[in-house]
Amino acid sequence: SPSHGLLCKFGKDAFQRVTENGFVSRELADLRISGRRDARRCEQFVTERPLRIVQRCEHGLAEEVYSTGNQRISVMKLKCNGGLLGGRRWVRRFGFCVSVLFSMWTQGAVNVYLTGVPDYEWEAGCVGTATGNLMGFWDRHGFPGFYTGPTSYGVAPLDSFGAHSGIRSMWASRAGMDGRPEDQPGHADDYFLAFASTAPDPHVTLGRAEHKPDCLGDFTGLNQNKWKNMNGECDGNIDGYAFVYWDASGARRFNFTPGPEAGLPARDVQSGLREWTEVRGYRADVFTQLSAFNTEVPPGQGFSFQDLKSEIDAGYPVVMFLQDFQTKSLRLLGMDRGNPWIHAVLAYGYMIAEDGSQHVRIRDGYAGGDSVFRPWTTNSWWGDSLPLRGVIGYRPRPRIAGLAAANGKLTIRWDGPNSERYNVETGVITELHRYVVEMAPSPAGTEFTPISEPVAGLSVTIPIPETQPAYFRLRLLPPPEEPQYPEDVSDD
Repeated sequence: SPSHGLLCKFGKDAFQRVTENGFVSRELADLRISGRRDARRCEQFVTERPLRIVQRCEHGLAEEVYSTGNQRISVMKLKCNGGLLGGRRWVRRFGFCVSVLFSMWTQGAVNVYLTGVPDYEWEAGCVGTATGNLMGFWDRHGFPGFYTGPTSYGVAPLDSFGAHSGIRSMWASRAGMDGRPEDQPGHADDYFLAFASTAPDPHVTLGRAEHKPDCLGDFTGLNQNKWKNMNGECDGNIDGYAFVYWDASGARRFNFTPGPEAGLPARDVQSGLREWTEVRGYRADVFTQLSAFNTEVPPGQGFSFQDLKSEIDAGYPVVMFLQDFQTKSLRLLGMDRGNPWIHAVLAYGYMIAEDGSQHVRIRDGYAGGDSVFRPWTTNSWWGDSLPLRGVIGYRPRPRIAGLAAANGKLTIRWDGPNSERYNVETGVITELHRYVVEMAPSPAGTEFTPISEPVAGLSVTIPIPETQPAYFRLRLLPPPEEPQYPEDVSDD
């Protein structure tokens, strides 16, 4: 079946054979290694459901391979001189390094994720891509004003390839992209030269003023080399990087804005997400918190796996910030204390395996597909030395968008969180956000009373109130519990 398949990509100039639906055909694919066609072949033993192998290639190295199916473990064999390469380790074959990773199984005691999460390819920084995935999700789930460009008819698409490439302007605007005039510089024109560049920003070199902030990267400080001694850790930001001001105690820091000590305008990822949201006409609560297993956090403090479950179960993806716990800066070309190596991903699901191990389902920032997991441990989540330093939580607030009266009825519409959670084990999709409309005779009073039943959508129609004037507000209810099924209920 064309929907069962394989993707073999090794080396910078990888050869692949892909079907229209995004999976790869059952045929075996030749490998192109270090620029030459190699006779060896890659074989995938498929299961009953479609498989997907995702891999990131950089500088001729095959970094990771994921094989995910519907069995506990999907076995992948790389037939090279009869050898079997596998396990979570690097191996050397044919003069280059390959990491072959046995897949994470997709069955477990608990396995849930939020639906409709974009999977964008890296563009102008991992933090930009992760926050792009985040805001693309919310544009599709209750906040249509987050993205209003021409791509995909003004709705954030699920990928950033081909005709959807303009969505990248949401976090890194560029002249001539996504409807922007060719003579109007954007984020990439003013701030970005090349990944990890420490050179002055292009607008400085060219002697022109910066553009007015308009994309996520502008507000989060992404790529902008203009701050000194941020939080006592580093200078920055070099190209591809952004910074977060953490509370070293492990406490959750809500709606924080940096002071002017590092330079103005004072920006970091947390404050930038909130400011960008306000520019788009909404409000949001944003928090940062170091991870519970961060070695610099006191015992009992920090963001735990239970905290992650709570965010996902309530319908909110979480940005995960990966960084070595002890490395706060690096000596770089022209900078004594530049940004340290980091990576950012978006968590949108979790799994608890039958052996009790805990895992996080992520968008990896490289359009890595639907089955990329990371174990919830203090070990590196990316490469050799990037564990989870902390998280950035984001909860946009609902707002009433309009009222319309007709035939004695009043329809109230709103924008607000509208997430769904899918349970892989039961196949159940749960609508997580429910609202009650409340009314009062005064906007400042405490006399608001419910006038609607809980609704899971983004509008309600009620009889026109007899009391005038009338003021309305929304109350967001806690997420519902998972429904019970006959096999889960005891006979007694």
